[in-house]
Amino acid sequence: MQRSKTQNGCLHEYIANLSEALNDGGFDVGTTIKIPVNFTPETVKEYMVKPIMKALYPEYTSTTQLDTKQIGVVYEHLNRLTAEKFGIGLLWPSKDSK
Repeated sequence: MQRSKTQNGCLHEYIANLSEALNDGGFDVGTTIKIPVNFTPETVKEYMVKPIMKALYPEYTSTTQLDTKQIGVVYEHLNRLTAEKFGIGLLWPSKDSK
C-alpha cells in the first residue's frame, strides 16, 4: 500500500521541521555531510532521507515508492540518527499539528 497523502504531507512537514531545527542548533550541511550550506527541506530530503531510504530499500529511487510502514521505518532511523548525533529528535507530525 502506497503511503497516504496525509503521510506524504507529514513527511514533508517533518523534513521542513528538521531542516529548521538543525539550522537553529547551529548545524549546517557541511558540518554533517561536508557541504557548507544551510539546511533546506530539499537538502534534508536529498542528503539525509534518501540515503537512509536507499540503504533500507535499495530497490527504491523515490520516497513516493515507500508504503505506509516503510516511511515510518525511514523516519525512525533518521530521527534516531539526528537525536544521537546532534541532539535533535522530532516527533512525527500528526493531523492535529496542522
